[in-house]
Amino acid sequence: MKKKRLRKKGLSPVIATVLLVVMVVVIGLIIFLWFRGITEEAITKFDGKNIELVCEDVDFLSDYSVSGILSILNEGNVPIFGMKVKISEQGSHETLDIKDLASGWPDIGLRQGGIFSEALIGEFDDAEKVLIIPVLMGTSAQGDQSYVCGDRYGQDLVI
Repeated sequence: MKKKRLRKKGLSPVIATVLLVVMVVVIGLIIFLWFRGITEEAITKFDGKNIELVCEDVDFLSDYSVSGILSILNEGNVPIFGMKVKISEQGSHETLDIKDLASGWPDIGLRQGGIFSEALIGEFDDAEKVLIIPVLMGTSAQGDQSYVCGDRYGQDLVI
């Protein structure tokens, strides 16, 4: 009696190896892109300190007088490059740069002990709440970059 050999058909070892290599490369690429999206480039200030941590050290006073004059005093050691003004009214809000509202903001910002004062008559008439948020300047691989601190580092203006 003759033994019959059953011939099983399947992928050749070369094709299986190529498919395995392609799958590993694709999975590696997906992980690389995912990880790159998670990690942001850090903006640093003061000898490599992350700029988000520097926001805690910002110390300033802001005041809006009855006559419509906005005053900001930098009491801390951190230079303030700019300010964002978050105006809340009737369930919505708008965030503007201080340079859009006031023409007298210094180009270099407010250094230690620096004072800014300008009349903004009528800018906040309909506002229910106005929040002043500091903007800092830091360095990254692309050069100097501005960083807006979070709302929790801002100050409410009494209107």
